[in-house]
Amino acid sequence: MPPSHHYSQSQALPRQSILPPSSTTAGPSSMSAAKTRQYANLQAQLEQLNANLTDTQNLLRMTAVQAEDMRFLGGYVGALFMGSAKVLGEEGVKGNADKKESES
Repeated sequence: MPPSHHYSQSQALPRQSILPPSSTTAGPSSMSAAKTRQYANLQAQLEQLNANLTDTQNLLRMTAVQAEDMRFLGGYVGALFMGSAKVLGEEGVKGNADKKESES
């Protein structure tokens, strides 16, 4: 699997909050209710985005595995066609032509 599919250490760690620590402000009362609501909404959207990115990454991994399987199946079917052409070969074509000539 390509190295781009592996988690780096920075991706595995949880993200730090962008809210200011309560020790540097007078407390939650100093932040307006609208700003608090906006931060909460932004956090929910970021969590949803993270979940969607995780799903997308899993789907891409599965797609890569299925593409390899399809490549194998394509080669397998191609080999069957080549084998059937070798078995039938010109004899099968000549046999069909002879039958058509004798029928007419």
